[in-house]
Amino acid sequence: MAVKDRDRFSTATRLRLLGEQTAARVYRSQTRRQARRSRLTGRAALLALVVCSLVVALAYPIRQYVAQRAEIADLRQEQEEARQQVEELRDLKARWQDDAYAEQQIRQRLHYVMPGESGYVVVDPDAARQSRSHSGTADRPWYANLWDGVDKSDASDQ
Repeated sequence: MAVKDRDRFSTATRLRLLGEQTAARVYRSQTRRQARRSRLTGRAALLALVVCSLVVALAYPIRQYVAQRAEIADLRQEQEEARQQVEELRDLKARWQDDAYAEQQIRQRLHYVMPGESGYVVVDPDAARQSRSHSGTADRPWYANLWDGVDKSDASDQ
């Protein structure tokens, strides 16, 4: 027994026991960490699956909601533009109800003159040359274009 007691207190025996105890502790701690990792990994996978499911489930309704909000905004813009156009047309109608405005527009656009007045059309020589070379009808009065059309159709019948 004296040998066993000596072995128990010897440095080599103590180091061996200390190494075995340390190895056992390390092994136990590694298995605990692996168990924790596997639980965390499973939880993380489940959480990721739930988040992905929510994203997939909500993606279409959210997209529809955003598209409908954009469409509503466009329709409101169109409605506002239509409202402004209606106001402009009402103003124009009210102006045309005024005889002085109607007379002014008729004189300006149709080149009408009142009885007893003489009508003059001033022609710019440069513009006349350009209109002859381009045969443009935009600068001429409407009745000149009308008579030119009648003359052309009369000439084509003969």
